Amino acid sequence: MSDDQAVSQDHTLSRRILSKSVLGLISLFMLVPIIVVLFSWTQPVSDIWIHMREYVLPQVLKNTAILLMMVTVISGGLGTALAWVTSMYRFPGQRFFAWALMMPLAIPAYVLAFVTIGIVDFSGPLQTGLRDLGITTAIPSVRNIWGAGLVLSLAFYPYVYLLARQAFLSQGRRAIEAGQMLGLSRSRIFFRLALPQALPWIIGGLLLATMETLADFGAVSVFNIDTFTTAIYKAWFGFFSLTTAAQLAALLIGVIFIVVLFEQYWQARRGKSLTQGNNRRFETSKSAKLGMSLLCTSVFLLAFLIPFLQLVYWTAINFRQDFDARYIDFVTNSLLIASMTTLFIAVLAIIIAWTKRQYPDQSTKLMTTLATLGYVVPGTVLAVGVFIPIAWLDNQLIALSITSEQVLSGSVIVMLLALSTRFMTVSFQPVDRQLQRLTVNTEAAAELLSDSPLQRWRHVVLPVLSPGVLTALLMGFVEVMKEMPITLMTRRQGWDTLAVRVFEMTSEGMWGRAALPSLLIVMVGIIPVWILLRQSDKNS
Repeated sequence: MSDDQAVSQDHTLSRRILSKSVLGLISLFMLVPIIVVLFSWTQPVSDIWIHMREYVLPQVLKNTAILLMMVTVISGGLGTALAWVTSMYRFPGQRFFAWALMMPLAIPAYVLAFVTIGIVDFSGPLQTGLRDLGITTAIPSVRNIWGAGLVLSLAFYPYVYLLARQAFLSQGRRAIEAGQMLGLSRSRIFFRLALPQALPWIIGGLLLATMETLADFGAVSVFNIDTFTTAIYKAWFGFFSLTTAAQLAALLIGVIFIVVLFEQYWQARRGKSLTQGNNRRFETSKSAKLGMSLLCTSVFLLAFLIPFLQLVYWTAINFRQDFDARYIDFVTNSLLIASMTTLFIAVLAIIIAWTKRQYPDQSTKLMTTLATLGYVVPGTVLAVGVFIPIAWLDNQLIALSITSEQVLSGSVIVMLLALSTRFMTVSFQPVDRQLQRLTVNTEAAAELLSDSPLQRWRHVVLPVLSPGVLTALLMGFVEVMKEMPITLMTRRQGWDTLAVRVFEMTSEGMWGRAALPSLLIVMVGIIPVWILLRQSDKNS
């Protein structure tokens, strides 16, 4: 072996060790909040926890079970039915509803929650309009767990709809023709052929909806329903016990872990890809077509258009009263933390994706999985898990006389770290998918053209990677703008964002004054839905 070859091998080994060490540090950084929360059980159980266990936890478990059951049944049935009719039938508005039924993803669940209550309440436009028409029939209150379950189902059914529709479209002409050759009716084709094949994707969508339900804080707060997330918040800010909040968070992680195991199982059942079929649609009667149009129209109106128009109306009539100089701070703070977090996780996502590509062994895959695990962990859990070690570090600095007061705990650093852990996956996935388009042959050709790694990155890698990075920046930015519990629980006093403003106004029942910040969040939230629709169009 020549000296040049030996030097080259040493450099390659050094780069490998350095890259995997950096990936290991990122993975550890992302795992710290979860580890901190889990180790909270090593501390003595306080009197507060005994109170929570006897009086709060039973109701929390009951409410969580009811919400999960409702979201599973309603969003599963609704998402699957809408996916089937829009992919297998032609009816008036079918092309419009195929993408419009994804729009509810642009409205955060906590926004849909307070708008629904504001519309249906006794003083709301629905009951007021009925009384003006002389109709005095009482409308059941939605301020209960059943109303919360319905709202969460309308907010999260698009997860099931998107995956189920992709599955039905992939079956295409062959599945229908096979069923017809067997003499099966359309209903039997659905239940005996299409549904069993699509079941892994439907369950995948249901598990996403389930994790979003477990992580929800804003919507259940609006409905005043106690769940794990609200119990964690109350333990911290009501009882001032971080230990109790962390122990409750550990229990929630256990529930999430079970859901993740199910998700991994069904992801393996789904396989790696879908093959697009040459889709053939059923012909049906005019009355059936009308029924399909009415179903899609009703869902679109309830889940998106009516809430959106109500936000616009409330904003218009309350704008002069509500808009003042504080909104400059709300918007500036939201843009600042969203920009900082997005840039930070985009850089980390590029490092993780590139390391995964260069060294695709089992240890790299494991570290990549651990580094992107934060998205399945609710924001309330990460807020507690990040704040505890930062507060400990602050106390150590004070004990060593380096500082005289807590510096880090009241800074934007806590929020930045918690948000980065939560949304790392959002940035990593588009970067990783785009990097997979860089073929081995292209890399080999680039090495022949230039010996400089920097030149190869500039002329070959970046042009391929840039669309994925742009998507990562947009998706990460929007997710941070919408996030409520992390910003609410880790901000310093007076450092408010648009999401915090929504929480404060809805806590006081001021639905109209919560409309302006909510409308701004919804307008920004349309961006990832648009990106998702573009990707869906490319695959269809």
